[in-house]
Amino acid sequence: MVTNDSRRNSGLQWSDRFSVGIPEIDKQHKMLFELIDKLHAAIFQHKGTSACAEVLDELIEYTRIHFSLEQRLMHMGKYPGYEAHCALHRELVQDVESLVEKIHSGRTAISFELLHFLRTWLTKHILGEDKKYGEFFAVGGHGSFDSFEQESDAALREHKKKWWKFW
Repeated sequence: MVTNDSRRNSGLQWSDRFSVGIPEIDKQHKMLFELIDKLHAAIFQHKGTSACAEVLDELIEYTRIHFSLEQRLMHMGKYPGYEAHCALHRELVQDVESLVEKIHSGRTAISFELLHFLRTWLTKHILGEDKKYGEFFAVGGHGSFDSFEQESDAALREHKKKWWKFW
């Protein structure tokens, strides 16, 4: 994780208010916070387009895996908001893919506006939509998520080689 000595605070810090009550999902959300913080540091330190794009690509790859695993959990647990939640994920992925295509073609730059968009989307999504399924699972007494955690751990270990198998 990037230290505060090397950049201004990104304004996005994990706290318990973001917890959905599912340890594996919370761990993945923390990683998304760290990746956005890493992108912020790269931009703030003027690392250049290629360095910033590399971090953005890492963030996108991890987000795809996280969405896939989150959707797997909702499907396994028969979450009633599954379809609507998946639609929100698809919409973000399409928006970001379009933006990344513009970045790679040189039609736009990675900027603090992009960071603001990503921070806002992530925090609103967790505090709104993700909290809903967290409450659903808590009220439903689903208890242990051991099999999901094992599946997630295996997927995340392999994500650099095989992320497309989960999306």
